[in-house]
Amino acid sequence: MSSKLRILVPVKRTIDAAIKPRINKANTGIESSGVKFSINPFDDIAIEEALKLKEKNKGLVENIHAVTVGPKKSEEILKNCLAKGVDKTTLVSIDDKKPELQPLSIAKILSKLVEENNSNLVIMGKQAIDNDCNQTGQLLAGLLNWSQASNASQVIVDEANGEVTVHQEVDGGSNIVKSKLPLVVTTDLRLNTPRYVSLPKLMKAKKKPSNIVKLDQLGLAELQNDNRIEILKVSEPPARPSGKILGSVDELIGELKNKKLL
Repeated sequence: MSSKLRILVPVKRTIDAAIKPRINKANTGIESSGVKFSINPFDDIAIEEALKLKEKNKGLVENIHAVTVGPKKSEEILKNCLAKGVDKTTLVSIDDKKPELQPLSIAKILSKLVEENNSNLVIMGKQAIDNDCNQTGQLLAGLLNWSQASNASQVIVDEANGEVTVHQEVDGGSNIVKSKLPLVVTTDLRLNTPRYVSLPKLMKAKKKPSNIVKLDQLGLAELQNDNRIEILKVSEPPARPSGKILGSVDELIGELKNKKLL
């Protein structure tokens, strides 16, 4: 078996990070009609890191495979990945009229794709900005029985020893972990800055075909209706009360005592 890296990078189509999300009229989720969508920022960082590994370690990376799960329109973010330099893409097509798949279902799909493509390294965003679950990477590592390194701020590959060293963002500093392959890595914001895609490269990428499969082709048709978590209501956070300017320390102490904070 080849010792080269076969990297799978899951990506998700989310509302553009520059847009302030609005709750829909039914209070069941975020309004998506007439809103700009783009690649999830954490996933964009994962794509960039895979490309950097390929560029920095000549001959080490056999291929980079970008994968997304969603309706047909999700293919647009795969074209963006192709324009950046990934080798191949797969869209797992699902019915957009049904509820969005939850993290465990996504992890099961990714597990199947890892096995089918003989991937030995998964680099993925630590969370999606639309639901902030931060679960899929950990669930995938569990299903595959692989090692995992979450919240990566630096990734170093030791080709000679077949090891990956990951610096993790933790409260108050950084934690360093080392693991043999295969491995699941989830990316933090400080890992890198994604590259810009020029229009000519994007137009060229749009002509490249994407591999499109359905859940039943993966033997996972039952996942489309596997919704273990029900969203009852979505609401805006409460408005923060206005501040108050105090004239002295004594006034501050008095206010704290009135609020029984002192």
